[in-house]
Amino acid sequence: MLIFRIKKLIGIFWKVVVVSRNALNNASWIVGCKMGQSLIALVIGMITARYLGPSNYGLISYAASIVAFFTPLMKLGLNNTLVQEIVYDPDSEGKILGTSIVLCFIASIASVVGIVSFSLVFNAGETETIIVCFLYSLTLIFQSGEMLIYWFQAKLLSKASSLASLVAYVIVAVYKVYILATGKNIRWFVITHAIEACIISVLLFLIYKKIGSKKLSFSWKLGKRMFQKSKYYISSGVIMIAFQQTDRVMLKFMSGQTETGYYSAASTCVTMTAFVFAAIIESIRPTILTSKKTSEKEYKERIVLLFFIIMLFSLMQCVAMTLLARPIVSMMYGKEYLASISVLQILVWNIIFSYIGLARNVWILAEEKQKYLWIINLSGVFLNVLLNLAFIPRFGAMGAAIATLSSQFFANIVVVALINPIRPVLKFIYQAMNPKLMIEMINYIKKMCKRKGSH
Repeated sequence: MLIFRIKKLIGIFWKVVVVSRNALNNASWIVGCKMGQSLIALVIGMITARYLGPSNYGLISYAASIVAFFTPLMKLGLNNTLVQEIVYDPDSEGKILGTSIVLCFIASIASVVGIVSFSLVFNAGETETIIVCFLYSLTLIFQSGEMLIYWFQAKLLSKASSLASLVAYVIVAVYKVYILATGKNIRWFVITHAIEACIISVLLFLIYKKIGSKKLSFSWKLGKRMFQKSKYYISSGVIMIAFQQTDRVMLKFMSGQTETGYYSAASTCVTMTAFVFAAIIESIRPTILTSKKTSEKEYKERIVLLFFIIMLFSLMQCVAMTLLARPIVSMMYGKEYLASISVLQILVWNIIFSYIGLARNVWILAEEKQKYLWIINLSGVFLNVLLNLAFIPRFGAMGAAIATLSSQFFANIVVVALINPIRPVLKFIYQAMNPKLMIEMINYIKKMCKRKGSH
């Protein structure tokens, strides 16, 4: 029975490789360009974190968290549905993209006003904090143009969008080197995020204008229809961001900027490989949505494969970072950040449940069960806040890490099991996490590689 299941899983894997060769090529470009960005970020980030110190590094992290809360409001949930919209109605892609960009631009202006208002109220008297939050919020205005990325994803043309992002990142990296060399203050570092978003948007627009067949246009009627589908993602997106960012905000108010800096350093280490998981999900998502329309069997097989890959890679990262936490933190941030070691060893295990949740969202979109997302995320936020209140005063950044890990498991596994309409997704997760299948699959791939090498 086990051998049969192994052969079946291998057959599924091979079928997806053959049928979805474009998706794999698409993913390779995303991973390749993001890897280049990560190498640059690793060097620049290490120097920047040491230059700013835990306190200023924590302040930038706090501003990033506040902006992150408003990001789902700016995107109006459209980032979750655009690929599906374009796949299902390619003839209207110009109108879909143009409408999305205009709506997101309007929402971005409102978001900047909201961020400044928030900082004026909750950080009254902290002039530097208010300025940093405002400068960081400008990123949202330019991110409205990045909605074009989802057209490249839907068409499996992420080579172009990935190269645009890499070019923008290199330009900003050079600018950061200049800032470091001339000893500029924190404000110069914060504005780099807006500059990067601006460059990416301009490059995406120029590339789309050259290779896109449809002219960008706007339609209120289409906007209303798209919003009816995407609106469920706004509340769930805000709640999910609250889920991810509550720790840093609460740390800032309860333990200060230094503890926030320690937590942010550990979090940065954890998310260094996020581009790999994003590339996998973004590249397989169009094939899953397409197979949902054509073949239920292939659709289910690809869902299982997505969970298998996500869990395999995340488990590898968890084990590696737990064992190598000390040299990683020491090399990247230096002695000032040694308190981040224990935080990293706990926080890294959060990614298993976090990325399972992102893969699950692909299934939820395909099944059109978006209305249940807010329940999942709100449950996680509620538990996260309670655990942060209990653990942060006593354990600081480590307490926040424990709270995050516990609440991610609760929301993405326990709560999903309790909601009947979305419970079936657990079946796919269980099929993908069979350890015997995973071990045999790895051994099989090794044998195939050796055979290929011998020839």
